[in-house]
Parts: sequence; C-alpha cells; structure tokens
Amino acid sequence: MEEARENETSLNEFILVGFSHLAELQILLFLLFLMTYLVTIIGNMLIILLIKCNPSLQTPMYFFLVNLSFLEICYTTSVVPQMLIHLLTEHKTISKAGCAAQMYIFTILGLTECCLLAAMAYDRYVAICYPLHYTVIMNRQVCIQLTLASWVTGITVEVTQTTWIFSLPFCGSNLIQHFFCDIPPLVKMACTDTFKNEIVVLAVSVLFIMGPFVLIILSYIRIGYTILKLPSAEGRKKAFSTCSSHLMVVTLFYGTALFTYLRPKSSNTPGSDKMIALMYTVVTPVLNPIIYSLRNKEVKGAFKKTIARIFCAQTSAS
Repeated sequence: MEEARENETSLNEFILVGFSHLAELQILLFLLFLMTYLVTIIGNMLIILLIKCNPSLQTPMYFFLVNLSFLEICYTTSVVPQMLIHLLTEHKTISKAGCAAQMYIFTILGLTECCLLAAMAYDRYVAICYPLHYTVIMNRQVCIQLTLASWVTGITVEVTQTTWIFSLPFCGSNLIQHFFCDIPPLVKMACTDTFKNEIVVLAVSVLFIMGPFVLIILSYIRIGYTILKLPSAEGRKKAFSTCSSHLMVVTLFYGTALFTYLRPKSSNTPGSDKMIALMYTVVTPVLNPIIYSLRNKEVKGAFKKTIARIFCAQTSAS
C-alpha cells in the first residue's frame, strides 16, 4: 500500500531537495538570494528604462541589450522566487505540471539568450568590420528579425525537448536533487534506460548551445583581426571597448552553460550541479547590468543626463 502511494505521489509531484542540507543557513541564504534577485530586477529594469528614455541609445546594440535585460529578468524569475519560498518552508514540493512549466520557461529563455548573444556578436562584427555600411545592414527590420529568430528557435527546440522529457515514465523516489526543475536531474529520475535520452539531450546541447557559441567565436576572430589592422592604438582601444561588455557576458553565460550540459557524466554531483546552476540563474543575471553600466561610457553618460533632467525638473517644480 505504501509503495503504491509512493509511486502515485511521484507521478503527480516532486520534492526539490534544494539546500535542505544547510538547514542552519536557510534564513541567511534567503536574505542573500532575495537581495541578489532584487538587484537583478532593478538593475535590468533601469537598463531598459534608460535606453528607452535616451534617444542617443536608440541603436541596434542597445536594442539587443533591452531584449537581453528583459530575458534576464524573466530567466531569473522562473527560478529564484520559488527557491526563496522553499528556503522558508519545510514542504518543498512542486507538482509535475508546475515542474514541467518551470522547465519550459527556463529552457526556452536560456536557449533564446544563447541565440540573442550570437545576434549581438553579429552586430558587433558588422559595426567594426563594416562601419560604413553598419546602419544599412543593421537596420531596424534586421534587428527585429534576428530577435524573433532567437525566440522562435528557443521556443521550438525547448518545447519539443521538454515535452519529450516529461513523456518519460517517472517512478520510485520523487526527490529532485536540485533547487529547480532542470534537465539533468529530471532525466536521472526516469525509470527506464536513459542512455538514448541523454544522447539526445547532449546532441541538442551541442547543436543549439554550441552552434551560437561557434558563431560568436567566428565573429570575434574576424573582429580581432580587423582591430589589429587599425593604424592607431586609440582606434584599437575604442573598437575593443565596444565589444568588451558583450564579451564578458558571453564568457560568464557560456562558461557555466557549457560546463553544466557538456561535462562528463562521471563528474556530476548534486552539490556541484547546484553551485554551477547558481552561477547562471543568480550570479550572471545580476552581473550583466553592472557590466554594461560600469564598462560603457554611453550608458554612464545617458544615466548622468537622466539624473540631471530629473533633478532639474524637481528643482523647477519646487
């Protein structure tokens, strides 16, 4: 009777183990992750508002940055609020439908971001390698098409993959050794031979995560070659500065993503999986607005002008 009840429960709900082993640190972790989440939301919202309110930032690079900031807000929101709730409660359950919904949203946003980062690399490639034709090549229609292509790719691939994963039979223990419904721990829980499933997950990762990454690498090889050919050191420095923020974001995002989905199965442990997942769900989203604001003179200049306008408006009103 008990076994039947356990099997029935495992089909309808899961338990996210999360950070249960750190019981004495639950409140501290809650405060730390809550603060990081709020900074992420506020930072990315400020980037979006700043770009929308400043005509000087209405360029293709900042069009993509608005979309990236929006993605980061949705990306971290798909994971962190639930993690915060589970840090304060003893019952860390999630329904099978809720788990599937979280995986749909998280994976779609993740793959869309991969493609968007590739589009941003293409934008930098055109800006540096073909500066005289930049406004013609990267017109608004092209920017919208690249963004839509990123979303269509993310939705098509990940809806298919997630639907396929949740068509697998799950039985036995319903404990997910993670703080959210990610692909690797869910595949491990299937009560069937998952070798073929893991090969398919790996193939999707290689094709749709490595594919955009290869395009980014090729773009930066050409960008680097063009920058080195510039006659003045000042010109080389200025050209590189327009790419440095994007390059840092790509390194952070892809560094953790590739390590998560393409590393050998033998090196996977629940503890290491959680630490790496924290990097791309909590740390990277909070660093992106900081990177783009602190390392970008145009964004800093626009921020100062906006603050000055607000101050002048308040002074005039009083």
